[in-house]
Amino acid sequence: MNLPFKKVPLALAFAITAAAGTGYQLLSKDNDNLAQAGEQAPDAVRIEVDIATPVAEQLNEYQTYSGKLEAVEAVDVRPLVSGAITAVHFKDGAHVNRGDLLFTIDTRLYQAAVDQALAEVAGASARYAYAHADAERAKRLLGQNAIAQRDSDAALRLQQTTAADLEAAKARLQTARVNLDYCSVKAPVSGKLSRAELTVGNVVATGAAAPLLTRIVSISPIYASFEVDEQTYLRFLAQPHDQAIKVEMGLANEAGFSRRGVVDSVDNQLNSSSGTIRVRARFDNPRSQLVPGMYAHVKVSAGQRRQALLINEDAVGTDQDRKFVMIVDPQDQVHYREVRLGGLYDGLRIVESGISAQDHIIVNGLQRVQADDTVKPRQVAMSSTAQAVSAQR
Repeated sequence: MNLPFKKVPLALAFAITAAAGTGYQLLSKDNDNLAQAGEQAPDAVRIEVDIATPVAEQLNEYQTYSGKLEAVEAVDVRPLVSGAITAVHFKDGAHVNRGDLLFTIDTRLYQAAVDQALAEVAGASARYAYAHADAERAKRLLGQNAIAQRDSDAALRLQQTTAADLEAAKARLQTARVNLDYCSVKAPVSGKLSRAELTVGNVVATGAAAPLLTRIVSISPIYASFEVDEQTYLRFLAQPHDQAIKVEMGLANEAGFSRRGVVDSVDNQLNSSSGTIRVRARFDNPRSQLVPGMYAHVKVSAGQRRQALLINEDAVGTDQDRKFVMIVDPQDQVHYREVRLGGLYDGLRIVESGISAQDHIIVNGLQRVQADDTVKPRQVAMSSTAQAVSAQR
């Protein structure tokens, strides 16, 4: 009766033994698979990065600044005599030459003043002629002892008085003629006119309350004014130059610098609050395309070429106040390298120190790696890195 109960545990033992053997085989196979995966893991988990060598180039370093165009000559035309405007002799926005007639102010009162001054000059001239003749006569008679010394002195004083009166009359005539000439308002400089602020029939006055009639600005040449920092001044502008310092300029809608000019003047002091100094460059404007008040970007070059290494800015990282790049060595290991940067040149950043021309620099994937990581690098050209990176993004 007890036999069935003894056989059941024995069957269970065989079943457990068989299951254990099967489990051992499965576990052994899983361990083998994990071991194989472990051997392949370093290649499988390597981060793919783009690397490039720096561009070594002979360059003429430059800096760019925002500037504003200014006229070499700018004049606010205002009346110098009072009166009513009787004529306007130009069209708004016209080009004029120096001396061209712009406005006419009523001349009648000023012509009358000239005529009156002419009459005064004629009367003073007649009186002087009489006094001069009388003085000459008195001089001869005094030599003959025919008149007293007192009479001779009186004749001489009368001659001197009438001579002074004549000069005063001539001065009043000159003033009247100048005022009459001011009735014809002429262009003081050559350039382009603004609009006529006052038209025929308006009465104008002189002095502090004199109204604006129009504005004239010269067109060619034209100035571009901008401010440079102290470092640029010391490197590019402070050194003595045998020739004029050349600059280039582009307008707000231009990507490049299509116009050539020279530095015309540098201010005599540095602005201590902004750390900049004012500079003014001169450009020819033969076709009058440049207008005062326009904004432009100006490029100031060092004038001397030097050897430099350039990299794309996407390759540069920031660690607090330090700049760095990541270098990949021949064993595909990443290394941290602190660098000192210069300015931009043709879209690339100048590296003053920290790398060599043979270094392989990570230009794409910088944020995904750390020092001592092992990566899977792909070689690209530094000059086309910006396009490649932007396309991937």
